[in-house]
Amino acid sequence: MSDLDEPKVTLDVRQLGPVERRLRGALEEQLTSALQAATVKVRDEYAGEPVDVVRARLLEETRAGLHHDIADAWQPDPAELQRVAETIMRRDIAHHAAL
Repeated sequence: MSDLDEPKVTLDVRQLGPVERRLRGALEEQLTSALQAATVKVRDEYAGEPVDVVRARLLEETRAGLHHDIADAWQPDPAELQRVAETIMRRDIAHHAAL
């Protein structure tokens, strides 16, 4: 797997309540898994959209892969979503240039 397929969610312990702190590892795994699945789906369906659309799709698809309570509470790192979106776009451009 490449870096694109392996975005990782890390929760800030300072922003977690006592219950979330106890569940941090499991929450990070679930969020990471949902983000990785969303990344693959958005990459596979990418058709030249601008970065803000790709970033919004990543967020939408990630949240769709989570329990609604987790999805509603999750505040992703905008810089990480931006990085993944830009990587999807760069890969598409490189792929088309190689054809």
